[in-house]
Amino acid sequence: MAKENLTVTDGLLVSLDYVLHLDGGTLVASSDDRAGLEFVQGQGQIISGLEQALYGMAVGDEKSVVIAPADGYGERDSEAFRVIASEEFPPEMALKRGAAIHMRDEEGRAVVAFVADVRPGGVLLDFNHPLAGQTLHFHVRVSALQTPA
Repeated sequence: MAKENLTVTDGLLVSLDYVLHLDGGTLVASSDDRAGLEFVQGQGQIISGLEQALYGMAVGDEKSVVIAPADGYGERDSEAFRVIASEEFPPEMALKRGAAIHMRDEEGRAVVAFVADVRPGGVLLDFNHPLAGQTLHFHVRVSALQTPA
């Protein structure tokens, strides 16, 4: 198949330019101010709603896609909060609301939590993704497609 006839299918390396807004128009991210996304289609390397919307697109194609929370970063989980004793954190660590804390779970996997509240004797951590519960509005353009080496 000629390279110019490629469309997004499983196993292809996709380069994607994008702009991401939330409901109400808040700009979250854009490839205008950072590198575009590069991923292998069908490998679950990006959120499922966006991955599904890309099938069949060719280089230069663009579209706007609205992704519900269930197909993005999920709904907010009220069970995804934990209070950790203040003494568990290094004294020099800035524990301010919204700060990202990089940790390891019980299985040793890297996880990120966000400081939801600093309380006397403890820090309330939120393990939800910051975009959980949000409807995502993407405008995407396929900038390159190639078969992985």
